[in-house]
Amino acid sequence: MTTQQLSDLLQPETPLEASFLEDEEFRRGLLWGLPRYGHPEGTIWRHIIEVNRNIDALPVDATTRRKLRTVCWVHDTFKHLEHRGSPRDWSKHHSIYARQFLARYIDDPLLLNVVELHDEAYYCWRLAHLYGKLSESERRIARLRERVGAYWQLYYLFFKCDTSTGDKNPAPLIWFEQRMTGIEVVHFIRGTATI
Repeated sequence: MTTQQLSDLLQPETPLEASFLEDEEFRRGLLWGLPRYGHPEGTIWRHIIEVNRNIDALPVDATTRRKLRTVCWVHDTFKHLEHRGSPRDWSKHHSIYARQFLARYIDDPLLLNVVELHDEAYYCWRLAHLYGKLSESERRIARLRERVGAYWQLYYLFFKCDTSTGDKNPAPLIWFEQRMTGIEVVHFIRGTATI
């Protein structure tokens, strides 16, 4: 798929989004993926479209929307590079590659942390609810909150938009909205319906 075709599909809104498409490894990542649990849409570019639809359905200001879209464009795009062996090498997680890529374009450390940690809330939920490791889950949540700092609400908004795609389990999002302090729970607004 050409750069122009990807641009036509993803419809970049800012020079930053458009510049991502000039990177060959980024474009390769957009084309990666087959339908699977959590991601029946398959390819990363299709997932980006789905997450961006959710972002569009949030009642947020233009600056927040722009930051959410930036995270969306890069968050899963480097899954094709991720280490899949056992034991897992977390230094080769797709979120680390995404952070490194975005750091070439922006110098906002908190936004870079949101990108790197975009799956962390899910891992915290899993520790507590699948493995019964409540103390470890709480410690990781505390570290997450510290690392995203003033972007805690932004982190939540992105987690909501990303988790509300495909056939992902909604339980981690429900848990996050019910248990986390310091966030304002928001609902998607689509047409005249609030979700």
